[in-house]
Amino acid sequence: MFVKKRYLLIGVLSVVLLASLFVTGDKEEVPFEKLLSLHKVKAPPGPYDWLAQHFEAGQTFEQYLLSNPTVPDEKKRSIYIVLLGDFDKTRNEIIQKTAKYIKAFYGMPVKFKKPIPLSSLPPTARRIHPQTKDKQILTSYIIEKVLKNDLPADAFCLIAFTSSDLWPGEGWNFVFGQASLEDRVGVWSIYRNGDPNIDEKSYQLCLKRTIKTGVHEIGHMFSLHHCIYYECLMNGSNHRKESDTRPLWLCPVCLKKLMWALKANPVKRYQNLIKVCRQFGFSEEEMFFKKSLQALRE
Repeated sequence: MFVKKRYLLIGVLSVVLLASLFVTGDKEEVPFEKLLSLHKVKAPPGPYDWLAQHFEAGQTFEQYLLSNPTVPDEKKRSIYIVLLGDFDKTRNEIIQKTAKYIKAFYGMPVKFKKPIPLSSLPPTARRIHPQTKDKQILTSYIIEKVLKNDLPADAFCLIAFTSSDLWPGEGWNFVFGQASLEDRVGVWSIYRNGDPNIDEKSYQLCLKRTIKTGVHEIGHMFSLHHCIYYECLMNGSNHRKESDTRPLWLCPVCLKKLMWALKANPVKRYQNLIKVCRQFGFSEEEMFFKKSLQALRE
């Protein structure tokens, strides 16, 4: 009970602080405060949720600016994806759609590097899980030996998607992904995102899970911390159920950080996201972005 009251109080105070944050008095500023009513304050965590297990103070817009965040420049303006291992036709389609969503979300070119076969990895970077018998690859090897030294000159970041299960080393069973934010590289697996070949519902679930993983982790490469203020794509998640309830959009706090980093206006971004969501059949997300676009224009 104490924990729930504590987080509820933080949520209420955040609304007041954020409202004052967005009212700048500058006519050239984007009126992010108009978006506040569309977003839900972060709900108190359950006993096994991220914020119940990890204390996070949050990151305001001012704190973000003071952190000397990593942002694209004139040379490093592309997001690169490399496929690690074999993908069937359906999962390859999901990766292609994920790349399309990433492009609309960040407004940056998304490019694919030449795929990397799992056979190129040494035995020390692979294992069979002793209990589950899942074939796994070592994330630290992928980051340090495969990706870190292969970052293209025009790359803001390089992400690897693999069809194999991942493990980060001794004492761990598996991870969904891992990244080196300093080196702007990371690897994520779609192995545990469900089988998209079962039916349309399973396909959509796998697609959304893959998009959330990729877009969330790229957000960290822009130096965005986990969000504690609103229900937001940048919320931390401790388990699959919590991750599945995370939305596909940014709250006004995180959106303002991203727009500053990209030197962009959210209007065109919302227009692009609406188009992509319509193509993917994401009706809830399409409606949300339409309402956001309308709120900014009023």
